[in-house]
Amino acid sequence: MASFCSCNNEDHSHKTVGEASPKAADTAVYFYLRPQLEKEYGYTHAVQIGDDLKISGAVSMDDAGVIVAPGNMEQQMKNCYSDLEKILQHYGYSFDDVVAENVYTTDMEEFIRVSGFRHSIYKKQFPTGTWLEVKGLAVKGQLIEIDMEAHRSK
Repeated sequence: MASFCSCNNEDHSHKTVGEASPKAADTAVYFYLRPQLEKEYGYTHAVQIGDDLKISGAVSMDDAGVIVAPGNMEQQMKNCYSDLEKILQHYGYSFDDVVAENVYTTDMEEFIRVSGFRHSIYKKQFPTGTWLEVKGLAVKGQLIEIDMEAHRSK
């Protein structure tokens, strides 16, 4: 079993991947992909309320916070989508449920060059979204960050 955990904000109980999460429409269910790093940086990677899921920006880093694939936009992008998929699957979602995606990159030209990979991610329909070129991201060496929102239809 993976070392991911989620936290119920009301009672701070933790659950590992594969366990059922509370389904009350008004209960926020939090998820930590890298619990130690997220606590140090002061954020939660994802939160689900009812059928809506909000995922914070994913970047290409390991559990120690070290950039993976420095200088390689395509591999960093693939690593972002890999982390995003883990979070979606934790809550029982897939990329088909993603309704909004925002991409932040330090090199838009290079991102556009490798963005064709997204066709293997979004097989049914692309989500809404925004692509922004930024001067820098949180950690030097990060080239891309992707956040998203998903909704499960009833």
